[in-house]
Amino acid sequence: MPDETLPAWLPRIAAFEAEIARAVIGQTRVIRMLTIAILARGHALLEGDVGVGKTTLLRAIARALGGPYERVEGTIDLMPADLIYHASITPEGRPRLDPGPVLRHGSDLAIFFFNEINRARPQVHALLLRLMAERSVTAFNQETALPHLLVFADRNQLEREETFELPAAARDRFFMEIAVHAPSDPETCRQLIFETRYHDVDALIDSIPPGILDYRALATLAADIQRATHASPRLEAYVVAIWQALRRPDEAGLKIPGIDMSRLVQGGASPRGLSYLVRAARVHAWLAGRDMVVPEDIRAVFPETMSHRIFIAPLYESRSAELVADLTRLVFQHVPAP
Repeated sequence: MPDETLPAWLPRIAAFEAEIARAVIGQTRVIRMLTIAILARGHALLEGDVGVGKTTLLRAIARALGGPYERVEGTIDLMPADLIYHASITPEGRPRLDPGPVLRHGSDLAIFFFNEINRARPQVHALLLRLMAERSVTAFNQETALPHLLVFADRNQLEREETFELPAAARDRFFMEIAVHAPSDPETCRQLIFETRYHDVDALIDSIPPGILDYRALATLAADIQRATHASPRLEAYVVAIWQALRRPDEAGLKIPGIDMSRLVQGGASPRGLSYLVRAARVHAWLAGRDMVVPEDIRAVFPETMSHRIFIAPLYESRSAELVADLTRLVFQHVPAP
């Protein structure tokens, strides 16, 4: 039986996206993908050039969702303990431990933003995996649940010195990897360069009404959307066929000139990844006013939910992004849609 309260959320979600788009112009697709991730209770990683608005976008989303928000800057000397507690000396000269950014708000933490995540060491990535996978952390001899937690991170793609590439396991925990590019529309570029409202980021963020979407209701909303949006047996067979073609492109008859297709894909495209794809597709369908997932929903969210989960063999690693795009295009061309 459909949840009759679900339609009441659509105007609020539209207002949420409109306010974000007013603050961060020229990023319509990025905003929609982040909205889908939020409504699917998934963590998201943004990547792109310097100065294209990644941090501004995530700050705007944190403001519009409301709730306790913490931000950490990735640095080479950051250690896992820095996320859990803060050590200091009292005026009396005694050592003191206070909760760090992950624990400062207890179980109410809503948004944890990790800026330039690839500057942090693997030990920090390991702790982040626990937070993202289990939404809990053990410290001070107790386990703290973080039921509302959404992790957003961004990655600087340009600089390679003093950076640590995210391992496959860490990337797989992100529900989406979303590319953020500088706007190409001349009018949007003119506004960003010349209109002074975009020069004061703090004022821009403060102009967004806080708590447009209640962060405490998102878990229930996400579950209701998944229950209310269905996939037909034919759509299920379609997704399974896509998975098989991604895993074994040679057996599916896919060909890329100059590539040994039997050796192209080293791993990835796991059942968990495909389940994330379907979760995102259900939200995409619901936002479009449908209670049934169609192939167009799968295609619409595929790049952000699946591209970072297809791992190319080391032989072809230098062309990884290009080959993943080619493989994806071939899969959708060759797997018949219902």
